[in-house]
Amino acid sequence: MKISRATIALIDVPLLEPFVVSYATYDSMPSIILTLETDDGLVGYGESVPDGHITGETPTGTVEALKTELIPAILGMDPRDITAIHQRLDQSLKGCGAAKAAVDIACWDLAGKAAGRPIYALLGGRRPEQPNIARVMSILEPEVLAEQAVQARNEGYRHLKMKLGSDDGQDVERVRAVRAAIGHDLAIRVDANQGWGDPATARTMIRALEPFGIDWIEQPILADDIHGFRLLRQDTSARLMADESVVDAGDLARFVRDRSVDMVNLKLMKSGGITPCHRMATQAELGGLKVQIGSMLETSVASAAGFHLALSHPNIVSTELSGPMKFAKEPGDLQYVLPDVQITERPGLGVDVDTDILAELTVSECEVLA
Repeated sequence: MKISRATIALIDVPLLEPFVVSYATYDSMPSIILTLETDDGLVGYGESVPDGHITGETPTGTVEALKTELIPAILGMDPRDITAIHQRLDQSLKGCGAAKAAVDIACWDLAGKAAGRPIYALLGGRRPEQPNIARVMSILEPEVLAEQAVQARNEGYRHLKMKLGSDDGQDVERVRAVRAAIGHDLAIRVDANQGWGDPATARTMIRALEPFGIDWIEQPILADDIHGFRLLRQDTSARLMADESVVDAGDLARFVRDRSVDMVNLKLMKSGGITPCHRMATQAELGGLKVQIGSMLETSVASAAGFHLALSHPNIVSTELSGPMKFAKEPGDLQYVLPDVQITERPGLGVDVDTDILAELTVSECEVLA
């Protein structure tokens, strides 16, 4: 079995409502859907959702990297030779985690379909329970968030993830309003997305939030301020999570050495797909850090890939792959029965892609042939 053709589709996926984080507001999400075909007729799907604020990749740049460098490097290879494929990808381009993730995911999808097994089975098997997600909440007015929190409780969510880090001084009031609205019925975790900037500001914010019983605090300071996490660790017993600060195994090694966080948020888009994230989850386990698989608001394609990874690794304790719940329309069909996600025994990703919807959302498309 050899990869014989690739189709790269840049799509624009509409959101049900704007998604607001500390550094941007999104009305829709650009995504790249990669279709890999083999010489024996199998079709596998991968996805890339680049974010210039995190990995430095852009949608058009990712398309170009796939078209001119990464896909030509792996055409003619067996998609099941995933280690050799990553070696080729890394020889072609340094970094480019989101672009490489699309190739990695599509190869795992093909490998699962060739074997007639779901991806989690190829990774060693799955835990018995279905994965679940938190309700991810944008940066909005406190009263709006309070209403959304009550609605989330009624819909069956057990966890809320609140995006914070804006410069309007209302972060504490946002959490206060949500906690008052739901009591302690739901757990609350917060994510500043680097928005609090420096350790001094983050320290003040963390102390102000501690009375509200926060599960953990994600990326409170700038991504490259590794030393700042050590300062925060000295001043709080709150659980700290690094996200944007952890892209590759070298980043993770520094946090293991420093013992400055309790958890790390791994994302397929940051690190290059299922394969490197599985390795990093084991690295974190050996270093005593728990792992969450996070989201860049991917469609069902990459979201399913993240869930297969999470189900297969005992050190992954949380998943936040909620993208499909936020889209008005998307090409995949991953099923959510809140707060759980229905990962089945179907081969590969277990996701069907509606080619009509894919075509409707496509902004541009190109093919690369062997």
